[in-house]
Amino acid sequence: MKIACQKNELLNSVNIALKAVSSKSTMPILECIVIEVQNDTIKLISNDMELGIETIVKGSVISSGSVAINAKVFSEIIRKLPDNEVTVETDEKFMATITCEKAKFTIAGKSAEEFPMLPTIEKQEAIELSQFTLKEVIRQTVFSISDNESNKIMTGELFEINGNELRVVSLDGHRISIRKVELKNSYDPKKIIVPGKTLQEVSKILSGEISDEVLIYYTDRHVLFVFDDTLVLSRLIEGEYYKIDQMLSGDYETKVKINKKEFLSCIDRATLLIKETEKKPIIVGIEDKKLELKINTSIGTMDEDIDIEKEGKDILIGFNPKFLIDALRVIDDEEVDIYLINPKAPCFIKDKEESYIYLILPVSFNAAQY
Repeated sequence: MKIACQKNELLNSVNIALKAVSSKSTMPILECIVIEVQNDTIKLISNDMELGIETIVKGSVISSGSVAINAKVFSEIIRKLPDNEVTVETDEKFMATITCEKAKFTIAGKSAEEFPMLPTIEKQEAIELSQFTLKEVIRQTVFSISDNESNKIMTGELFEINGNELRVVSLDGHRISIRKVELKNSYDPKKIIVPGKTLQEVSKILSGEISDEVLIYYTDRHVLFVFDDTLVLSRLIEGEYYKIDQMLSGDYETKVKINKKEFLSCIDRATLLIKETEKKPIIVGIEDKKLELKINTSIGTMDEDIDIEKEGKDILIGFNPKFLIDALRVIDDEEVDIYLINPKAPCFIKDKEESYIYLILPVSFNAAQY
């Protein structure tokens, strides 16, 4: 096998493939990237048995073949080579020679036949989305997945397809994030749970351009994202997702319209007084035309008012400030509507069309301290 590629093209593809390389595996072969050259196409392949990536590298094919090379070593070599043409050549014993200008490296590779190639999945009807939309949907929901591996369902996101609507849901036991997107075409109803790790890696690779498309194929066990010159295959999380619709009551006792940037900045300032070891709530007091935000910690206190439009009752309620910050940061609207019921019931931040809904559970607090 022998190929020649520009360093930046090769490095870009290596960085994509690295996202599915296993760092702690009992199978050393999974720490490799496979370079597969056939039919004048150069492919890089990686697979950690949960997530698999295939990406095409722009370059010249001098001779076909394949090799598995340690991903970390290979990526570091390519990264530190001069910005010029790189040649990668292997012999019959899988020794790989990497040459660029006056630099020449020789490293031991392995037979690509030892590598577990990505399973072939039957591509039926694909969901079509712009890369911009998918990247935004992931950004606006992935922060509220759980990192607790003992509850696998919560480490993924629900992709629920119904007609021409895609609803994406994530939750961690303290909050729920929902984004709804209108699709170009109509599809049969389907629910799949995609691992959060997969979505985070897909998001990093997506260009985010409105004009660039991504196709999503799925079976009962796998999901496949196809875009640009890259294919990302992931196992799905098995099981049934939580029934969240019964939590999404339209009832409220208090509705607040508030400037998002002002509210976010105010909460951000309040967190300056919270030590990492402290779990101090931020207290939100709503009355007449103002929202009062208070915090009282071992470092000090803060009190700030924000002008609002209010409907309904006055309320005093406590929140984990991080949960409010996470939701507000990903909302692009200038003003947000917040719906509250009572100090023990969840609050909702949502728009009129419910294209996004953020449900946040309140936390109890000692009113005497405030």
